[in-house]
Parts: sequence; C-alpha cells; structure tokens
Amino acid sequence: MSSNAKKQPALGRGLSALLQNSETDITTSGSATVGSVSLLSIESIEANPFNPRTNFEKEALDDLCRSIQVYGIIQPLTVRKLGRDKYQLISGERRFRASQLANLTEVPAYIRIANDQTMLEMALVENIQREDLNAIEVAISYQRLIEECKLTQEQLSEKIAKSRSNIANYLRLLKLPVEIQAGVRDNVISMGHARALVAISDEAEQIRRFNLIISENLSVRDVENSLKSGVKKTIKTSVSSPSVTLNPTQEAIKNYLEDRFSTKISIEKASKGNGKLVLHFNSDTDLNRLIELLKNS
Repeated sequence: MSSNAKKQPALGRGLSALLQNSETDITTSGSATVGSVSLLSIESIEANPFNPRTNFEKEALDDLCRSIQVYGIIQPLTVRKLGRDKYQLISGERRFRASQLANLTEVPAYIRIANDQTMLEMALVENIQREDLNAIEVAISYQRLIEECKLTQEQLSEKIAKSRSNIANYLRLLKLPVEIQAGVRDNVISMGHARALVAISDEAEQIRRFNLIISENLSVRDVENSLKSGVKKTIKTSVSSPSVTLNPTQEAIKNYLEDRFSTKISIEKASKGNGKLVLHFNSDTDLNRLIELLKNS
C-alpha cells in the first residue's frame, strides 16, 4: 500500500472518466450537460449573489487552501450555466474562494441548467451504477441526491435499490477529515479501513490511525481488532472534566441520530451528568439541511 498520496491525481478515476467523455463537453446545448462534471476556468465562474453567507473565516479558508494544494478538490463545485463560458455558483463557495487563494486556474464543477431536477436525478442515479467510481464519489453522489433532489434516505434507497444502511455507511465517509477522504479516493486505504475510522470520535486520533494503517500496512481486521480490544487511548487528556463512556442505550440513540440526520453526532458526558450533544456539518448547505430537519422534527 503506497503512502504517497500527494502524487495521486487531483480527481478520482470516476471523475476522470467523466472528464474524458465527449458527452460532457460544456459547449453541448440542452440537457446533455445535466449531471456532468467538467474542468472550468475559474475566471468563468461568478459567485452566487443570493448566497446568504458573506463572511468566511480567513484561517479556515487558509486551511482549506493548503488542503486543496496537497489533495486537490475532492468534491467538485456545483454551478449553473448562464451563457457561453459563463457560470454561476450554486454551492461550494468556500471551495471556490480557497481555490482562488491556491491560484488554481481551473476547478472541477458539476454543471446544472434551469429546471433540470428530473434530469439531474436520472443522471446521478445512473452514475451511481458505474463500476469504476470510488467510495468517496459514490458518497458524494448519494449526498447530492439527498440535498439537491430533496430525497430522504428511504426514498433514495428505493430509487437505487440499495439498503438504507448501505447509503448511511457511504455518507458517513464524508464526515472523515479530508486527508482520509483523499486516501479512500486514491485507493491508499479501502472503504473498510475508512468505516473503521469513522467509529473514532476524535479527528486527530482518526488521522493518527490513518497514518498507522499506511505505515504498518494494517488490514481492516487489524484496525477493527485494535479498536475492539481497547488499545486506542483518547487524545482529549486536556479536557477539565473527565469524559464518561456512553451506556449501550445512549450509544444506540447516538447511532439512531447519526442515521436520522446523516451526519456525525458527538455526545460528551461529564462525570457529574452534564455535557453536550453536537451535530457536525461539512458545508453551509449541510448546515441548512440540518436546520430544516430540526425544524421539522
């Protein structure tokens, strides 16, 4: 297993295949562009004037910029075609701004046109059936169907003939740090390795385990056994109140909430019984999705 993830291509095999397909030519008119992904000149893309978010934390953008310089853009932007060689952002403004900071001249983007919801859904469902997509690309396709086509996990399960647990397992991969997502994308580690890492609540520990998998060429079973045997020591030694292990009922509730909201859930309990429950999100779109789910719960 190679550890040289930096030398891997910026796009996974599935996205590369799409880029090499003449049918995804962005000059094609009509619905042929729907659901496709192309490399677009960054100068041809304009920000969405209706995006409610106008402030972006500089430190977070700098971190994302450095990540893009090393690993490339894992999840393409989504843009709307305005006219010849003109596009407007639908989602991914943080990635867009970080790409500008990284001095990229081109970025991968999903191309949308007006009123293309049905065609987008059909294209994404068809794309999921491809055999050459890596696990991260499948997860991104699932997420796009849920977010952009307003599907629940149950509805998605019916459309693609996959179990709800299968969908949830893929979506959980998108909660992992970008370094690990890139490792899955570039076949440095397997999806089985990544699923084992998802079970670790601390991001720094996830990355430490990820590097250990590579350096010691650990199998999935090796990783699972080390976690089950309690070898893992929590890194959060600086927390003033000692963390309390969740009981089986609370663990079951945590897993239910992660499936219900399709996101990582952290429950931190102190010995006195107090604590906090945290819902994690990966983007503004993801945050808005969670807010809507909470409002309707």
